[in-house]
Amino acid sequence: MDRITSLQSFMEVARCGSFTKAADNIGLSRLQVTRHVQDIEQWLGLRLFHRTTRKVSLTIQGEEALGFAKQILSSVSDLQSRAHSHNHELVGTIRVATPIGLGQNMLFDAIQAFVSIHPKAHIQMVLSDGLSQLVDERVDIALRYVDQPHQQLIARRLMHIDSVLCASPNYIAQHAKLNQPNDLLAHNCLVHSSSHQWRVMSPTSDEQISVSGNIQANEMGVILKAALRGLGIACLPCDLANRYLLNRELVQVLPGYNMPGSNLWAVYLSRDHQQNVVRAFIDFIAERWQADIQRVTN
Repeated sequence: MDRITSLQSFMEVARCGSFTKAADNIGLSRLQVTRHVQDIEQWLGLRLFHRTTRKVSLTIQGEEALGFAKQILSSVSDLQSRAHSHNHELVGTIRVATPIGLGQNMLFDAIQAFVSIHPKAHIQMVLSDGLSQLVDERVDIALRYVDQPHQQLIARRLMHIDSVLCASPNYIAQHAKLNQPNDLLAHNCLVHSSSHQWRVMSPTSDEQISVSGNIQANEMGVILKAALRGLGIACLPCDLANRYLLNRELVQVLPGYNMPGSNLWAVYLSRDHQQNVVRAFIDFIAERWQADIQRVTN
């Protein structure tokens, strides 16, 4: 019996509460996963799951066995990574949760560079502008724009990214000129679902403006596309906006004012049993992204 594979199947069924979902997640048939769990139960002499037509849940013995299974698989993964590291090879799979815009641009470029150096490393990207649940989504690293991550998480600050108010030249030419933050109230603002309040600052003022518009999205790439097509004014992170500011597809609005930026963090649950490949990837992006991204002028 391949007990490592069987333990992996057991852990995934416990996480999903379903043999079918577990099979889909790890790329096996439901019958294979069922047999793996039966093999572990026979090996241990324990019943690991309560099974009904509607629900699969761990028995008390299954709960205890799950803790040991996690330790075993973590140790096996660490052993594999350490063995390969002696040959200067990084081997393993890294599951990275990332905001969509970051994942499609800066992170994708970083991953491409990383796997060209370490071809036996495998990266799984989980793209979402929501806050990924590290345990539920089996995430090794989550990249998050927050001022300060939750104290229960281990975090490494990667960089600060400025934000900018901007619009296309066509939009600016066809609409009333903006001289002060309150002028935004008369314009179509392209709003991210997470915030309808824009904080606009200058050396002498700090104002919260309740903006609105006819387009709203929960993903910055959509906001960017709408701004490029002249549909309104957007507040964009400069990792997305700078290239378009430089080629003047976008121009800064209210250039005498600033928007608060965001800190980008790599967060994870624990350093214990962390694979070498995960540690190396965090070090890699930290070095690659050590310079803050500031707003360019146009």
